[in-house]
Amino acid sequence: MDKLDALRAFIAVADQASFAAAARGLRWSPAAVTRAVAMVEAELGVTLFHRTTRVVRLTEPGALYAEQCRRILTELEAARSQVRGEDASPRGTLSVTAPVVFGRLHVMPIAEALVAAHPALAIRLTFVDRVTHLVEEGFDIAVRIGALPDSALVAVPLTEVRRVVVASPGYIAAQGEPAVPDDLRRHRIIAFDGFEASDIWRFAASGPPPGTRTSVSIAPRLAVNSADAAIAAAIRGQGITRVLSYQVEEAVKEGRLRHLLGAYEPHPVPVSLVYQASRRSSANIVAFVREARAQFFSPAPERPHPRGK
Repeated sequence: MDKLDALRAFIAVADQASFAAAARGLRWSPAAVTRAVAMVEAELGVTLFHRTTRVVRLTEPGALYAEQCRRILTELEAARSQVRGEDASPRGTLSVTAPVVFGRLHVMPIAEALVAAHPALAIRLTFVDRVTHLVEEGFDIAVRIGALPDSALVAVPLTEVRRVVVASPGYIAAQGEPAVPDDLRRHRIIAFDGFEASDIWRFAASGPPPGTRTSVSIAPRLAVNSADAAIAAAIRGQGITRVLSYQVEEAVKEGRLRHLLGAYEPHPVPVSLVYQASRRSSANIVAFVREARAQFFSPAPERPHPRGK
């Protein structure tokens, strides 16, 4: 038995949560499936499954390894189809991560369109307000907001978004409106550290010389790692926060929040898709990138404009 067959058996057991069901699906004997999984466990030196008389489930190392094996087997199948001149259509599982609000508003529609168009494709979405590590955390593709460091990752530009300062009308009525960034020092600040250091807010200078930036050190009374939490606190009148424009678009339209310091708004920040260079030919990634670009560069009014307006 070669290693690829052993990996296929391992994934079959993981998917079916049963050695017997995996054997039936593969048309192998139960003993052959058991030997295959034992071979993989022996090579890795870890236990991949918790086994009882009634339940078979992945261990934590087993779950991590299964995620990587599914990707490898999917890539091998796509490569084989490509070499044979066959249509490599999206299939298997695609793991995607994005910031929480952006993911809910703008990544969900992409995923929904893809799974509707490709019956053999499944998409696992993880929305978190932090920078994830693609390889270590098992993601195929990620949405990044902000300048990208030099890396081996492929970056696909999608759009730009603005960094805006907001507060509720009630807070402004009670505490006054800051006229210049330095006025923020006397206000209650709700810091969200999802895209920059939470204790320094940088602004563009109003007026000459062009390109001048001004920085304000803040002492937040409340600091959170969730944009939703910061926005909710601001709506309740707890202070001033700084988030991304699309995150508060609805609240501003409804009058629950107001933009502040618009004359000092810094340049927009880019939004990109990133993935490993070795995955360029993946049918799943190609399909996701194509759908994302189609949706972001369409005139649909609910999406951030490609130039961040």
